[in-house]
Amino acid sequence: MVNEQDSDEVLVQRAGRGDKRAAQMLVERHTDKIYAVCFKMLGSQHAAEDATQETFLRLWRSANKWKPAGAKFSTWLYRVAMNLCLDQLRKTKRDAPEEAAPEQIDHAPRPDDTYLAGEKRLIIDEALSALPPRQRLALTLCHFQELTNIEAAQVMEISVDALESLLARGRRTLRDRLTPLREELTGKMSDEPTANISG
Repeated sequence: MVNEQDSDEVLVQRAGRGDKRAAQMLVERHTDKIYAVCFKMLGSQHAAEDATQETFLRLWRSANKWKPAGAKFSTWLYRVAMNLCLDQLRKTKRDAPEEAAPEQIDHAPRPDDTYLAGEKRLIIDEALSALPPRQRLALTLCHFQELTNIEAAQVMEISVDALESLLARGRRTLRDRLTPLREELTGKMSDEPTANISG
């Protein structure tokens, strides 16, 4: 019998044996976080929903093969979502004509709307979406998903030093882009979670 207190690892093993309730509990437990990462990476509600759905389809198809090999289940799940997003970004870049206008960010409501409000969120999202994908992912995992540097490095399958380099470059680029907009972002930005990005 599936219990709400069961660990992810127990649930994925049960899902691998065909337990649909265990799989459903994993979906309920992780959907908001996976969607938030996908949205930050892809900038579109529709694309983020597709990537989130595909992440959980892959979970269902692979659950019987999953083995705890040092990494937590959530790390593996983030990695699946990250790879789907990076594949989509590469495909979009490859398929887009060079003269095409940049894709507009979809500002529809999403699960993580509560931590930043209104114009500040829009300005920061636009600056974030302009970063190279790996810098954007590093910042998303560490600052928005609150993973530790070690956890984020595991998700990205890179060293902690490489992650810290991506974070430093991403923060520097964001600071350079956001500094001219400082007046629009003044007020309570220092109280917002994103204030750490420039640190």
